[in-house]
Amino acid sequence: MSALLPILLEAPPSRTLAWRAGRAISAGEFVAEAQALAERLPPLGSSINLCQDRYLFAVGLVAALMRGHLSLLPPNAMPQTLRQLDGTGAPPYALVDAASVDTAGLPAIALTRVEGLVPSAAAPRVDGEREAVCLLTSGSTGQPQPQLKCWRALRLNIASEASRLAELLALKSLDGLNLVATVPPQHSYGFESSVLLALLGGAAFDAGRPFYPADIADALRALPQPRALVTTPLHLKALLLAGVELPAVDLVLSATAPLSPQLAQQAEAALQGRLIEIYGCTEAGQVAARRTTAGELWTTLGDLRLHASADADADNGERFIVDGGHVLTPTPLADMLELVDARRFRLLGRANDIIHVAGKRSSLAHLNFHLNRIDGIDDGAFWLPDDVAQAVVRPVAFVVAPMLSAAQIVSALRRVLEPAFVPRRVVHVDALPREATGKLTAQGLRAFALAALARRPRAAGAAPMARQTSVSTDDDIEVEIRIAADHPAFAGHFPGAPVLPGAWLVVLVLQAAARQPGLTRWLGSAPCIEQVKFLAPVGPGQRIMLRLAPRGERLNFDIACGPRRIAHGRISAGPPA
Repeated sequence: MSALLPILLEAPPSRTLAWRAGRAISAGEFVAEAQALAERLPPLGSSINLCQDRYLFAVGLVAALMRGHLSLLPPNAMPQTLRQLDGTGAPPYALVDAASVDTAGLPAIALTRVEGLVPSAAAPRVDGEREAVCLLTSGSTGQPQPQLKCWRALRLNIASEASRLAELLALKSLDGLNLVATVPPQHSYGFESSVLLALLGGAAFDAGRPFYPADIADALRALPQPRALVTTPLHLKALLLAGVELPAVDLVLSATAPLSPQLAQQAEAALQGRLIEIYGCTEAGQVAARRTTAGELWTTLGDLRLHASADADADNGERFIVDGGHVLTPTPLADMLELVDARRFRLLGRANDIIHVAGKRSSLAHLNFHLNRIDGIDDGAFWLPDDVAQAVVRPVAFVVAPMLSAAQIVSALRRVLEPAFVPRRVVHVDALPREATGKLTAQGLRAFALAALARRPRAAGAAPMARQTSVSTDDDIEVEIRIAADHPAFAGHFPGAPVLPGAWLVVLVLQAAARQPGLTRWLGSAPCIEQVKFLAPVGPGQRIMLRLAPRGERLNFDIACGPRRIAHGRISAGPPA
């Protein structure tokens, strides 16, 4: 007979499990709400949990578990995705926390907070071998695949993660650690390291999912210490570049892609806490952890062990298997590892992102690592065209780097990469097609690359196409400006805390460009502000550095105040002056 296991960590029902709108919610209150919802669910069915509110998501998850229903966690809430979900024979229904959600015709059950319930004194128990959730792989290496998880495996997974995090933080346990997560709860990492880390690991999560840097800082500041930020490299980089004042945290948890040591050091300095990375996959769950600033080696969680498979791939080399602990069936990993022993390893990159160019071998992960270490690149990715008509296919680099020219990027890469892997083509883009978690899927990148290259046709080796009025890509201009304390724009904006309006920053950009004869002729009489993003305020008496970077048909600009980035944007030419 299968063992019955509690749905929560065995602890007093009065312990804080979650925070919502600044209010602490106890484990007893949570269980009472989940029990009330379980009574509303149909006798048979499978739950598609679409709740964005992390607390309501958790209530829906546990209610379905109590009812004996499988919870399906889709990678997105698009109707076409929902139609493809398999409820393993049980009629699916959707749990939603917003009336605007299109459930593709599925029955919908709306979730809201239920106040006034008597807190439950004990957590119910469920069959530990029951399939509790169905997660979908990210699709970063191919088609998303469903992964079923039983409750016993999830409990073992979180117990090993909580133990390792407490060890790395020099704590006895995670009791009282308050979590703010930028990752959606439907994603395996967000699910495990926010929702389950509270249900089964002793922490408490905030119900929100802040996105903008200022909102992340506010959400952290609203919680008592000790506190942690659960995020991804993409979100973390944006947060550190924004220049907002950040509260101290005890832990920064990162996953979905390896961090560079430089970014890890910046994060620990800015947030004053330890940064710990989690390595894992949807198939196996969380596998290993490391403190990035302490070294490159990863160490497996709990009783997990690694070994090389006897079956090697002729093209990609060895394959690696993880088993033990919460991995109930030996599971192959999609990555190339360098094993130190059964528990410690170096991560070399995806097994299927090994590429061969001119007789040389490397991985896209390795190339991307060096690309994103370049100062001035906000985001970047290598792509190898699958055009077999060419004798030698060369990698292409797609970059979000408003203030760097292609020549500068190539020059930086030449110092760290073999010549065969230095891109012959660098394509500037506004953004890469990343998912909400920061993942960049193989299919998504390929479609994006083909579309971007189709918009910029040129012969191999030719210079990028540009209008005749384009200026040199290397003529960047820097202008230092002091904002007068008595600037008239400060009047009334805002009383007691004067801030220079964003419109005035744009005016300063246009004025600086107008002082450059070449730019004046190029921009014309009515330049167009295509895009501008304001990241931090400018006050009276501050000195700002304005950088103008002509790029083909556009003028990129960046504004900084010391090390803090204030704003950036893009201007295109108007009618001739």
